[in-house]
Amino acid sequence: MSRFDRYVLSQLIVLFGFFAVVLVSIYWINQAVRLFDRLIGDGQTAFVFLEFTALTLPNVIRLVLPMAAFAASVYVTNRLSSESELVVMQATGFSPWRLARPVLVFGLGVALMMSVLTHLLVPASLSQLQLREAEVARNVTSRFLTEGTFLHPTQGITFYIREIDADGALQGLFLSDRRDPARTVTYTAAQAYLVNDGDGARLVMVDGLAQTLRNADQQLLTTHFSDFTYDISALMERAQDPRLRVRDIPTHAFLADFSGVLRDRGFDRGDVTEELHSRMAQALLCVVAALIGFATLLVGGFSRFGVWRQIMGALVLLVVVKLIEGLVTDPVQQDPRLWPLLYLPVVFGLSVAAGLLWFVARPRRPNRAGAAA
Repeated sequence: MSRFDRYVLSQLIVLFGFFAVVLVSIYWINQAVRLFDRLIGDGQTAFVFLEFTALTLPNVIRLVLPMAAFAASVYVTNRLSSESELVVMQATGFSPWRLARPVLVFGLGVALMMSVLTHLLVPASLSQLQLREAEVARNVTSRFLTEGTFLHPTQGITFYIREIDADGALQGLFLSDRRDPARTVTYTAAQAYLVNDGDGARLVMVDGLAQTLRNADQQLLTTHFSDFTYDISALMERAQDPRLRVRDIPTHAFLADFSGVLRDRGFDRGDVTEELHSRMAQALLCVVAALIGFATLLVGGFSRFGVWRQIMGALVLLVVVKLIEGLVTDPVQQDPRLWPLLYLPVVFGLSVAAGLLWFVARPRRPNRAGAAA
């Protein structure tokens, strides 16, 4: 690799790291805010919140890598052009194809990072996130021990605690059970205790009142009790067996036993085919993004007014590539035999980049006015 290639490649890597950190921070903070509202609102600890946000990080990085590669390519090319470095290199005999070599190497490096993410890290993190969400949902204590807030742990259940003592006693409890369409049962208790045993979780209410409203005739029945046990373990049954999705399974599991995974998991063949080929196409799209950003700005050449038109053109081309990517997803899911369509955005993007480089490299015709003079 020549000194020029190392110079351009180093610039691309530095800017890629900068844009990747900025974009990942924006996406990650956006997801973290939503996780914070959901987890902390359900009584989870800060450690659980940090764990969940860390598990979402690989998927966030997967989303921003192509954009970071594109931004780095555009920024570096614009700077090389504005400082006349590209003009100097072209004057020394470097063709556009030769100038694009470090950009291609950069794109392949980003594609390798994307491959590791899509085939291994993202499925592993998403599957672990599914399991941890199920564990948190089964954690009755964290979902119920939140004072001063009306909680809805499941459809038809409303739960409220006025205060929680240091010894775990629940003061001022309210529980509304509306799961039965024929009646609504409301429990109020001066004090209650949450007890976990081998069979599940139970709520022991002390010195309370049970009000049963029959919806048919609107008759209200009241019962005072000194102590009453309410089984709440059934509220968490829906989260005991999380179902993994297609994107939660790593690629090597499909390659080892494709038919077995489809049979055991009940996946649709079209969904699996689309997911596997999309993982490979996403890596190649990183190369496409870098080359389009470079080739489009190279068309403009040097200009003291900048290359904003070329930058907008590069953005439009990238949007067209993403549009094609969205259009080919549904046909492949419906008919797995159409899987080559998933590589159409890659072919289109590489063709556009190659066409732009050819346009820049073509021989220039002499100016007729200058020739006549």
